[in-house]
Amino acid sequence: MTWRIGTVVALLDETPAVRTIVLEVPEWPGHRAGQHLDVRLTAEDGYQAERSYSIASAPESDRIELTVERLDDGEVSPYLVGELRESDQLELRGPIGGYFVWDGDEVAPLQLVAGGSGVVPLMSMVRHRAAVGSRTPTRLLYSAGAIGDVIYKDELERMAATDDSFELSLTLTRQQPDGWRGFARRIDQTMLDQVAWAAASRPIAFVCGPTPLVESVARDLVQLGHEPGRVKTERFGPTGR
Repeated sequence: MTWRIGTVVALLDETPAVRTIVLEVPEWPGHRAGQHLDVRLTAEDGYQAERSYSIASAPESDRIELTVERLDDGEVSPYLVGELRESDQLELRGPIGGYFVWDGDEVAPLQLVAGGSGVVPLMSMVRHRAAVGSRTPTRLLYSAGAIGDVIYKDELERMAATDDSFELSLTLTRQQPDGWRGFARRIDQTMLDQVAWAAASRPIAFVCGPTPLVESVARDLVQLGHEPGRVKTERFGPTGR
């Protein structure tokens, strides 16, 4: 893999702490839904920092979208979320990863479970599904602190309202708006048993988010009878992935 230069063509504020960076990347080789790439920043004194970020855009898009959550003690994310401007350039290397990907050629139901910014690679899958006109039965269970923290909220709700083969379930763990009828706790086995596909349908599951959430959800799905080999996980660590 070689480093390429991507030019920022748009910046979209998803939440107060999350921004989507839209890039034009000449000679981009293409990616699969669920893959990520490396971003490298170089300071004036030559110091370099690299971080990995999931790709949010569908493989069919002619632009690359990275959705980044600002970590207050981070080296890279505060710059990407707070200081980056249109026409700026970033060094990119990728795409990377071949395990946590969904190409859309499986007929099995798709189960997606996300915590916080872990929704980003899953959004690439959802967008890929829409771009190819797939009717694969799909359910997304998404955990966020509050309604204002739900990344891609309008787009996800619009998909759920217009596509009866796509179901969205939200759980808000910290604060709920007046009249909230969704879940109001961390994802647990009871919740998964209620909204996830039954193990008998042999879905393929993708779970992404902070390590404790991912490990808990993966364990619960297996305990509910899901095949371990069909529960794919990706953890976001302290570096921002």
